[in-house]
Amino acid sequence: MGDYLFPAEPGVRAIARELYDHTRGMPIVSPHGHVDPAMLAGDEPFPDPARLLIVPDHYVTRLLVSQGITPERLGVAPLDGGPAERDGRAIWRILAENWHLFRGTPSRLWLELTFREVFGLDDVRLGPENADAVYDAIAARLAEPEFRPRALFERFGIETLATTESPLDPLASHDRLAADGWGKRVITTFRPDDVVDMDHPRWARSVRRLGELTGEDTEDFDGYLAALRARREYFKARGATATDHGHPTARTVELDHEEAARIFKRRLHGTVVAGDAEAFRAHMLVESARMSLDDGLVMQLHPGPYRDHDAWLHAGFGVNVGGDIPTATEYTRALKPLLDRFGHEPGFRLVVFTLDESAFTRELAPLAGVYPAMYLGAPWWFLDSPEGLRRFRETVTETAGFYNTAGFADDTRAFCSIPVRHQVARRIDAAFLARLVAEDRLPLDEAAQTAADLAYRLPKHVYKL
Repeated sequence: MGDYLFPAEPGVRAIARELYDHTRGMPIVSPHGHVDPAMLAGDEPFPDPARLLIVPDHYVTRLLVSQGITPERLGVAPLDGGPAERDGRAIWRILAENWHLFRGTPSRLWLELTFREVFGLDDVRLGPENADAVYDAIAARLAEPEFRPRALFERFGIETLATTESPLDPLASHDRLAADGWGKRVITTFRPDDVVDMDHPRWARSVRRLGELTGEDTEDFDGYLAALRARREYFKARGATATDHGHPTARTVELDHEEAARIFKRRLHGTVVAGDAEAFRAHMLVESARMSLDDGLVMQLHPGPYRDHDAWLHAGFGVNVGGDIPTATEYTRALKPLLDRFGHEPGFRLVVFTLDESAFTRELAPLAGVYPAMYLGAPWWFLDSPEGLRRFRETVTETAGFYNTAGFADDTRAFCSIPVRHQVARRIDAAFLARLVAEDRLPLDEAAQTAADLAYRLPKHVYKL
């Protein structure tokens, strides 16, 4: 598999191999992800292979569920406290018996690369006949000190890992990491969705908790804004360089301050008016941009998912278990109010992601090619596959170039997949650049520099790391 993901034509493949050699040993910068910082703070041995590689990975479980395998059989606990499979070997056997379902998917590629690159298992083609042997080999590795979280972090070559936390999180794990000298290696990201999104079932309770944490009067809109600023500073003091906003749409609007305060007040006291939640989210994106201009935190926007589309899955097992679906998302008109105010501000950076590939060519690349403050985030979630990464470069480069993009973000909870995901992204970029070299559209030395910039220098620059 030494040349996997490189072009089939021998001459272009040789160029891709040479370009990849410039980046394969570079440190990993992971500016956006969802690894639990408690894992690194505690540095305890990982659980069994199934609970490490299957149970928490909704990329894996959702495909199995789509074939009628219930979440309980995969170790996903029901919300009602009902039984779920606890035997890791039994869960692993289900994956092995259904390995054919993953043919052609990025999940199979990531898992097979993890078997090989992380656990040293060469040429593993998982199946019922070798399920127990592979399970036992990984379990044996996990018992070794070299496979504890911090040791793997070092072996993976991770320079910076950003996690994602709510404003209500005390960040105790980050404080523990800082006390151990890891404060600049594992940093937090400010994710205010639960105190901004009025559609969240615990929004009012979370807003009041925000007031308790900060000593601000969050029954009042100005006090609420002050509390958000205070928590941003709290996060910044613990290493944060960015915020993240996961909204259903990319809509932005600057409401009259009094109107925003009225919406805030009536929803806080239980009055539900159609359109209020979307208008408030849109306004708060502009408020957040204003705060970013003041405190220097890079602003990330992740719009477009229809959360919990599978009502049965959500009711039985909660959120983040594979029931979300991408939607078509509009950006040109939606982002105009925010970009009119801040798109040319030197101190402001906005990294925009999408789940709607059609927007890359039509809207996002042209927008990033105009506004100095805006960068294109890497293909995300349903799009962070080899083909998705390839299509991204093909659709945005001619309009936005390389340097209006923000580099690769693995956006994962699956810690052991981080190095292989970055390896895949670097190989895809090397393959794309190799074609430009072969077609006499880019000199080899410039392609090599660009490959290194995309892998390492751009995310450090964009995210102020």
